Amino acid sequence: MSYFDYPVESKTLLRKKLKIKNELLSRGGFIEKRIAVLGGSTTNEIVDQLELFLLNYGIKPVFYQSEYAQFWQDAVFGNEELDSFDPDIVYIHTNWRNITAFPCVSDSKEDADRLLEDTFAHFAVMWDKLNEKFNCPVIQDNFDRPAFRLLGSSDISDYRGRTNFISRLNQKMYDYSQANKSFYINDVDFLAACYGLEGWSNPLYWHMYKYSLCLDAVPLLAKSVADIIKSIYGKNKKVLVCDLDNTLWGGVVGDDGVEGIQIGPEVPVGQIYSEFQQYIKELKSIGILLAVNSKNDEENALAGLNHPDSSLKPDDFASIKANWNNKDMNMKSIAAQLNLGADSFVFIDDNPAEREIVKQANLGVSVPEMDRVENYLRMIDRSGFFEVTSLTNDDLSRAEMYKANARRVQLQENTGSFEDFLKSLEMKAQIREFEPVYIQRIAQLTNKSNQFNLTTLRCSESDIKMMQMSEDYICLYGKLEDKFGDNGVVSVVSGQIEGEELHMRLWLMSCRVLKRGMEDAMLDALADDAKDKGLSSIIGYYYPTPKNNMVRDFYSRMGFSKVSEDEDGNTVWKLNLDSYEKKNPSIEIIR
Repeated sequence: MSYFDYPVESKTLLRKKLKIKNELLSRGGFIEKRIAVLGGSTTNEIVDQLELFLLNYGIKPVFYQSEYAQFWQDAVFGNEELDSFDPDIVYIHTNWRNITAFPCVSDSKEDADRLLEDTFAHFAVMWDKLNEKFNCPVIQDNFDRPAFRLLGSSDISDYRGRTNFISRLNQKMYDYSQANKSFYINDVDFLAACYGLEGWSNPLYWHMYKYSLCLDAVPLLAKSVADIIKSIYGKNKKVLVCDLDNTLWGGVVGDDGVEGIQIGPEVPVGQIYSEFQQYIKELKSIGILLAVNSKNDEENALAGLNHPDSSLKPDDFASIKANWNNKDMNMKSIAAQLNLGADSFVFIDDNPAEREIVKQANLGVSVPEMDRVENYLRMIDRSGFFEVTSLTNDDLSRAEMYKANARRVQLQENTGSFEDFLKSLEMKAQIREFEPVYIQRIAQLTNKSNQFNLTTLRCSESDIKMMQMSEDYICLYGKLEDKFGDNGVVSVVSGQIEGEELHMRLWLMSCRVLKRGMEDAMLDALADDAKDKGLSSIIGYYYPTPKNNMVRDFYSRMGFSKVSEDEDGNTVWKLNLDSYEKKNPSIEIIR
């Protein structure tokens, strides 16, 4: 639905929200989340719009809303309704008017500093209480600025200025976020600046309706919160697929020659393309995979990428498809090569006809409008495809991991048997109980893994920590490395002990290590640990989704016996440990 794309069609979303909601609900396949919205102003329309954006991301929300301006009381003292609601996420919507006091012109620097500490403590006690009670992610708006400055330009630099005070308070909030990994900032200050502060904080909406922002800006706020939530639950895009001619450079390399394309400092439009390329290269640095899908001779495409002023080089791309095939066919080929679903792709192309071909193929690829080159960067950035809520070492090295995987594929093609191929990889697996250093990555895997995911449970870092700390769980992660490199944490299992049985709550694995024996190694380790605790059996659960059909028969292949199956295809399996024989033949295990 194009009205969700940047620039967001606010008027349509506000006017037709019920019709749009019904259309979205007809899609099905949602994950359900309970979201508590604690507001320092009216939040009704914000909740309505947030619901639309979350449904568009495949998340079906159930909401709790605080009474008007009761956000602090609800958080600190609680109430029966909120406590029983037991939210998966708390969103705190506040604005500068919810700051109870500002420095006076007669205050000393010490007075202003003391007020700053007291104000921050007022909010921090709320966040700490929420964490203590619900142990779930908290999203907090930072503070926008008033649309007036008593001290003029000095308001930002003088300690008595409101703008200065808000800026310092925001910085303390950012420091808190860095120290508390399940606490996220919704950057309202940036949103207001982009929208235009006078329009954003139009006082009419506050004094008439107690809305902290104008009505037309509400969908933008809702989208920003929804982007954070979908990132927490692993619904970010993973791959940026790029056309070349008039997308990464100006001109057509096949017609104009390498020397004729516009890139670099010599001409203004070339500078714009250079800035866009540099932005894309920075996306790669945060773990976004890059690919090329271009109608071109491959020789010309590579020559264009090797232009001396091109920031992007062939080695920056995990896949390059430069040929004369239809681009939807190339998209399928890239997805197969990377072993990722095309619905995790974003495709950018200056040609509206090519964009439409990919849209009509219904692959799930996001295809933003690309009108003029000066808008390309803003179009990608504001769309929120790659919202960062966590940045692990695996994210930072993802591109190298996929390149190493390509070398593994090449080795497999040149090796006689599959068994010989596995042995030639010289694999080593580290399988251990959950450790604090990997909690973030483990939570990320539960939200990103779709194909090899048996129970489909989505977890926050708080959920993973709860399992790790409980004596009623056996929790293991697996890292796999071989002669081509380290794949990082690729597998997670977590089972809950009930009597003499271990009931599997998590069982998932990254698709980039499929069929290398890692699933065997994990079961071997799980069986060992279960036996050590005196357990007699492992109970496995499979809940089917549109994406995890590949593991429908996993338990059967691993020696489990089916216990039951319901009309929706949900199955329960049992493995007796007294007769279990280890399976892993090709991996050196480090416990």
